[in-house]
Amino acid sequence: MINRSKSKKILFLYALVGFGFLIFLSVMLVNVIKPRHLPSLYAKESSRAERGSIISADGFHLATTKKLYKAVVNTRYIDPDKKNLFIELFSIYSGMKPQTIKKRLAKHKGVVVLSYNIPQIQAHYLKKLARELRRFKVFLELKSPTTGLRSIHGLSVIESGESREYPYGNLLTPIIGYTHKVEDDGYTSIQGVKGLEKRFNTELSAQQNGSSHGKRDVNSYIILNKDSFTKAQINGLDIKLTIPVALEIKMEHMLDHMQAKMHAKQIMLAIMNSKTGDVYTLASSNRYLPKNIKHSDYPSLNSGMIEYSFEPGSVIKPITFSLLLERKLVNPYDLVNGHNGRYRMGHKVITDEHRFDWLSAENVIVYSSNIGMAQLSQKLSGYDFHEGLKGFGFTQKSTPDLIYEKIGSIPSSKRLENKIYKATCSYGYGMRANLMQILRAYSAFNNNGRMVYPKLVEGFVDEHGRLEKLPYQEQVRAISSATANRVQKILIKTVNKGTGKKAITPGLVIGGKTGTAHIVEKGKYVHKYNTAFMGFANDAKRAYSIGVIVIQPKKSHFASQTAVPVFKKAVDIMIEDGYLEPNIIKQPSRAHKSLH
Repeated sequence: MINRSKSKKILFLYALVGFGFLIFLSVMLVNVIKPRHLPSLYAKESSRAERGSIISADGFHLATTKKLYKAVVNTRYIDPDKKNLFIELFSIYSGMKPQTIKKRLAKHKGVVVLSYNIPQIQAHYLKKLARELRRFKVFLELKSPTTGLRSIHGLSVIESGESREYPYGNLLTPIIGYTHKVEDDGYTSIQGVKGLEKRFNTELSAQQNGSSHGKRDVNSYIILNKDSFTKAQINGLDIKLTIPVALEIKMEHMLDHMQAKMHAKQIMLAIMNSKTGDVYTLASSNRYLPKNIKHSDYPSLNSGMIEYSFEPGSVIKPITFSLLLERKLVNPYDLVNGHNGRYRMGHKVITDEHRFDWLSAENVIVYSSNIGMAQLSQKLSGYDFHEGLKGFGFTQKSTPDLIYEKIGSIPSSKRLENKIYKATCSYGYGMRANLMQILRAYSAFNNNGRMVYPKLVEGFVDEHGRLEKLPYQEQVRAISSATANRVQKILIKTVNKGTGKKAITPGLVIGGKTGTAHIVEKGKYVHKYNTAFMGFANDAKRAYSIGVIVIQPKKSHFASQTAVPVFKKAVDIMIEDGYLEPNIIKQPSRAHKSLH
């Protein structure tokens, strides 16, 4: 009986062990079959490519891209006892006021964006803070009501977009232009709207975002081997300009001063290498802050150098004269009747500011006689005049580097057969042009008859710092070398003896032509004027074409008192900065003389 009882106990014990073993096997089987949320053996990283920069000739970044990040936190996971600690630390690292952080956290429970505009450096430190907050257990481990799993959601710093920065404020605007923001799947990117930002938007834009994925190590870093995959980040190209910041700043400050002095609506200045087309200055007195455009800035958003088309006035006279010389229709020493300052042509009366009885053909340019020019121009056929103006680049784009150019207009060949239209067009009325077109035309007088294309962009710089230079546009012959050299001498005489005397600079070869033109409003000429001075400044080694436009000066409507002084100040700045070197023999000092 005792043995039977003992056997039952042993059997029960075996059954109990066997049942326990079955339970163990069942649990093991369930764990094997049931899907588990194990940490992934793989990791993935991605990075957004950036828009390229606009860089000056002397290496300064005029427009750059700054990455922005947003800081996100789930309020449910913040330990109530450590909430103040979180607020204080986030305030220190982000620069936000604690009160602002409290208000945002109190708005609602759940996911809260504390800031959308965190700079890249600050984001780096906030990511470090996020790790420290976890270490100090500022965030609770909570069970998810949907998955039933426990997890911690701490502070997340996420790349949210990019911002365009202009470190030099309004420098070189509106040539640089501006951008606007574009939302792309929660990421804020940038697109060019005006100026170089728009013209080279494709080249500046990010080319390819970077990404990597592969097996991870214990620290969640990707193990780079043959099984991993990496797609390189390719940023947008940088644009390198031909314009140096140091020179541009001085020119813009000078224009600001002269605009205030003359009470002008706007002053524009362009300086270009006459032999290559490299532009050294494109300055305007009307500029704006690309990051803070106001309603009052709207008139300044357009680049006046190419988008302001106007009747150029007497600066066209040398071009008309060169067409006459080219066709051997005039000799510079021919005599022209000045009609004592008043000349009737059909129903139109043409007048001169200064009265002349007789003057030589070249002095028609030197002393800017409308009457003389009107008579000389009659020797040109309408076809030759029209085609000649087109040959100087009018009604055509002046440069491939700028966008939205207003190409202006010239009378048709048929209309130019009319003697009155021919006369008025010969001294710059009845046609329209912009500053860059006239500057390009004048380059022919300083380059043996060949016109250059104004070039603002030297080339593109890749992320390895390699510069790919853009080729120069082929120069266009407008007139023969002989004609160009003859007109050049007449323009030098115009400065030395005529309307451009205030441009004289000892030791330099200076030539140019003044121009004053009435402005049309509502189809009628009014007592408002634009003045201009187009010319060149050369030393022994360098040759520059320089153009000045003064829009509606109020103190004087004479180019000799408005545009010419601006030209002279620009030349003085170029001498100071070493762009021009006057050929002046320095006189020995008195102390030196006394030694001899």
